[in-house]
Amino acid sequence: MISSFSNSISRRTFVLGGAGIVLAAIAGSRVSRAGGPAEYRLRAAPGAARLTSGDGPQTNVLAYNDSMPGPVLRLKQGDPVRFIVANGLDQDTTVHWHGIRLPNAMDGVPGLTQPPIKPGESFVYEFTPPDAGTFWYHPHANSLQQIGRGLAGLLIVEERETVAVDRDILWMLQDWRLTGSGEIASGFGSMMDASMSGRVGNLVTINGSKPRDLSVRAGERVRLRLANAALARILALRFEGHRPIVIAVDGQPCEPHAPENGRVVIGPAMRIDVVLDMQGDPGKRYAVIDDFYDGLSYELTNLAYEKAPLRARALDTAFVLPANPLPEPDLAKAVKQEIVLQGGMMGGGKLAGVGGLNGMAMPGMGGGPVWAINGMSMTGDGGMDMPPLFTLRRGVSCLLAMRNQTAWWHTMHIHGFSMLVLTRNGAPVPYRQWQDSVLMAPKDAVECAFVADNPGNWMLHCHVTDHQMTGLMTVFRVA
Repeated sequence: MISSFSNSISRRTFVLGGAGIVLAAIAGSRVSRAGGPAEYRLRAAPGAARLTSGDGPQTNVLAYNDSMPGPVLRLKQGDPVRFIVANGLDQDTTVHWHGIRLPNAMDGVPGLTQPPIKPGESFVYEFTPPDAGTFWYHPHANSLQQIGRGLAGLLIVEERETVAVDRDILWMLQDWRLTGSGEIASGFGSMMDASMSGRVGNLVTINGSKPRDLSVRAGERVRLRLANAALARILALRFEGHRPIVIAVDGQPCEPHAPENGRVVIGPAMRIDVVLDMQGDPGKRYAVIDDFYDGLSYELTNLAYEKAPLRARALDTAFVLPANPLPEPDLAKAVKQEIVLQGGMMGGGKLAGVGGLNGMAMPGMGGGPVWAINGMSMTGDGGMDMPPLFTLRRGVSCLLAMRNQTAWWHTMHIHGFSMLVLTRNGAPVPYRQWQDSVLMAPKDAVECAFVADNPGNWMLHCHVTDHQMTGLMTVFRVA
């Protein structure tokens, strides 16, 4: 449900397509302001949702504007916006506008970029989104529980140019660990989750509910925006009988290409836009299968073809999104920085020892850190006590080398910037793409580059939230 804020959107103004939301008329809770930036109101508060089925039990969740996931916020590229965020929770919160290149004071990290929003209080975020694309918003306070209980929503920044597709559909993917009665299971922050793969659940939802078939028509061209808002789950989606083409990663247009082995792999916090030309037979159903984890393949949903085709055959024109105004790094003059990911459970059921702020030799004991970056651990959601790992002069290009020395997967997320991914394990990345959240396999080494044009202290952390909360986080400075 959308809240009763002034001029909020009614249920009848958008279409819930089972497994998809059609982004034709969703605007969030908008308040008109003559002559000023578009203004929206968001309120974080307890709520309820039916995650398992339409007639299943209600699950207690946390929601924005009584909606889980939160209302889809649709902005215009280059137009200023103002968000008034109210805290209806019994704990501090903030909002992080994930992937948006915005002023540091608007980034939503408590204690680092802003004071936390106390219960009953509000905070105003103002920025102008420079990039069109698929982004999302979520808290950066008590992240594990607040995101894990439902606080997340999609933020779409529309291109200035018209994008020629028949439908623009969103799948916000979330992962839940539920009890037999449909409640969210306790045990957030368990040692096993923290030191291994994170809190992976037993139910995956699309747009806040158990997936139903997505109705499609032969000849139709769909832009499908995939956003992974899970705490830890990685997905690898196969579209049986179809050939998805990746057109954007983390909101940034890329060279259109088929995903490796036909699977769209999307780690926590990542967004991937694909184009799907519907080439199936009218009246048939085609499975969408997630088979990332060995032996745990399952059918996520189905593409269900209506009997009447939209057109006689699929479109044969190429599809390329307009580029965003990202500054190009000068690799010849780039300053090199390296981060090394350490810690976690290793072979034999033992924790790898890493140094922490208090010089702990064995992390994880007594609530201490489990992970480290370059031998140092920052736990929680932000940090004032930890000096920046490195400082970049404003305007310089940075070549960031990231090495995963651990036995586990990590999505490394940079705040305030988008990085050009250059190499993986010494080999050039085959398709030019920019990312703010880079999925790294065990022992991976990835090189990225960006221009340090946005001043402030910025977070750099793993978006497997258990890992972030137990040490896999750091700060760098642009001055």
